[in-house]
Amino acid sequence: MPTEGSQTAPAIELRGISKAFGPVQANKDISISVMPGTIHGIIGENGAGKSTLMSILYGFYKADKGEIFISGQKTEIPDSQAAIAAGIGMVFQHFKLVQNFTVLENIILGAEDGALLRPSLAKARETLTNLAKEYELNVDPDALIEEVGVGMQQRVEILKALYRQADILILDEPTGVLTPAEADQLFRILDRLRDEGKTIILITHKLREIMEITDTVSVMRRGEMTATVKTAETNPEELAELMVGRKVLLRVDKVPAQPGDKVLEVENLRFVDSAGVERLKGINLDVRAGEILGIAGVAGNGQSELLEVLGGYATATGTIRMNGEALDLTGTKSDGQSRRDSGIAHVPEDRQSEGLIMNFSAWENTVFGYHLDPQWQKGLLMDNAAIKAEAAEKMQRFDVRPPNPRLAAKNFSGGNQQKIVLAREIERNPDLLLVGQPTRGVDIGAIEFIHQQIVALRDAGKAILLVSVELEEILSLSDRVVVMFDGQIMGERIAAETNEKELGLLMAGVSGDAA
Repeated sequence: MPTEGSQTAPAIELRGISKAFGPVQANKDISISVMPGTIHGIIGENGAGKSTLMSILYGFYKADKGEIFISGQKTEIPDSQAAIAAGIGMVFQHFKLVQNFTVLENIILGAEDGALLRPSLAKARETLTNLAKEYELNVDPDALIEEVGVGMQQRVEILKALYRQADILILDEPTGVLTPAEADQLFRILDRLRDEGKTIILITHKLREIMEITDTVSVMRRGEMTATVKTAETNPEELAELMVGRKVLLRVDKVPAQPGDKVLEVENLRFVDSAGVERLKGINLDVRAGEILGIAGVAGNGQSELLEVLGGYATATGTIRMNGEALDLTGTKSDGQSRRDSGIAHVPEDRQSEGLIMNFSAWENTVFGYHLDPQWQKGLLMDNAAIKAEAAEKMQRFDVRPPNPRLAAKNFSGGNQQKIVLAREIERNPDLLLVGQPTRGVDIGAIEFIHQQIVALRDAGKAILLVSVELEEILSLSDRVVVMFDGQIMGERIAAETNEKELGLLMAGVSGDAA
């Protein structure tokens, strides 16, 4: 890291960068300097212009005006090949990997030495081995991408950039799909890269990550740069206010729960996947009216399968009762519609593939699953005018930005997409809300709003089953916490009487008594 007063030229300097998409000013006269051998955070709400700015640096977009300097030299970056030639690598939020290629094949893709692949692969294998050893990026070069986890895929993306001799790494929301343990491993890797002299730009909306790993942080709001500060000289509350433009409550403000009757009862629930692997191994739990039951655990330990079975997406054995009535688990009536009829609403873990149809408009997405309700029928046709009017009101109530029901779901930010799904499900006034990863990839202002809506539903006497890989979220939202490991429940705790360390032991498979 450069010493105080050093005359070293910035690794990156952007001067007066502006970029508009039609009437939308994504970046407005932005200037920023990033010193070599540092980790520089860029934070802001979804739609603040962070990714646009980095896409300009990486050559995906061309700025309307402004200049880019790399190591003190003015540099034109018309495309990503020019960025790579300038020593810049980018790891995208959604990985750019070919699923049925091996790790090695993905790393050399686009950087082959010639028409013959064999020499390229042999050279890449040796280089990859050296890079993996130097930066502790352990990967199996012969593993297929589709067969490795997201943490490993991210390492492959970093190795791709290093293989192309990147000295500057841009990481866009790198922990959005990682478990806490995988995120900690990533931070150790970034520390190592910084120690080796690499310059890293970290785009994130997670204040904990900013405070933990960065040297300097720049804050963007509505396309403008509002502040750049040394991380050691700021705090999460100040950064949140700079991001949103107002004071933000970083903790969940709620009164103690007043649990009522059992709404959901699950007994000896078992689920076997298509490969014959038992993913749920005799689950027993219940959720009462007026409480939030949090399901904690490292991703892949049965939480997703539990939501799928409860939501009617998968068949299972055992017993599930809603308000005392047994639900069908055989597939005859085991579907989302029958679950909705029984009073269950579902906010799925993956909003883009399970919660929305991305090419359809917001107003259409606000009624999916409920479109056959009598209130939306007009003779033999759907009453589209009524649906559009109600969608506009929902978007206002849930602060969806922009509040345009005709806009396609794909054109909203992740946080606003999540609000559309929440509005659809919560406004049905369900007896039980299933909610998976409610704030994954969502900015700080939207997180505060989403948490408030979930707590308000609880306070209205509804039962909520919450699945999240964010332990902080589980502890702050839940009234009771159940921890899952390897398809089983390892223990149950009162949220106010436990902590991350105790839950972490249960998540690692340590028995309840030992924890």
